[in-house]
Amino acid sequence: MNPAATELAIRTRRAAFNRAIAQGDLAAIGPLLARDCVMLTGTDSAVIAGRLAQVKVWRREFAAPTRDIYIRTPEAFDVSAVEPIAMEHGTWDALAPNGDATATGTYAAKWREVAGEWVIEAEVFVTMA
Repeated sequence: MNPAATELAIRTRRAAFNRAIAQGDLAAIGPLLARDCVMLTGTDSAVIAGRLAQVKVWRREFAAPTRDIYIRTPEAFDVSAVEPIAMEHGTWDALAPNGDATATGTYAAKWREVAGEWVIEAEVFVTMA
């Protein structure tokens, strides 16, 4: 595996996820998630298991009259030399409609290449401020 090519592919997918959140594009989120993905939220440590459950959460989020925009900013990647997997480390921000930060923290995301596409298998968020 070429670590630089893997990082670029994952950064591209992360940017697509950030755009989908900003635009409220539910259809774009599903393909970025593995079928059995898991998310551990930052503040209340809720566990959201499975692509369908996560899409349901995003549907509810996008339907809210006012909502935060979540931005994940990758800072580092660890690419496996033996499996088509990688770990992304970064920071996240929740921005109110006026652009003010409502929360911020760190995250880690495990990615896997499946049928030529990188998908998120797991994300863990920690609220720091």
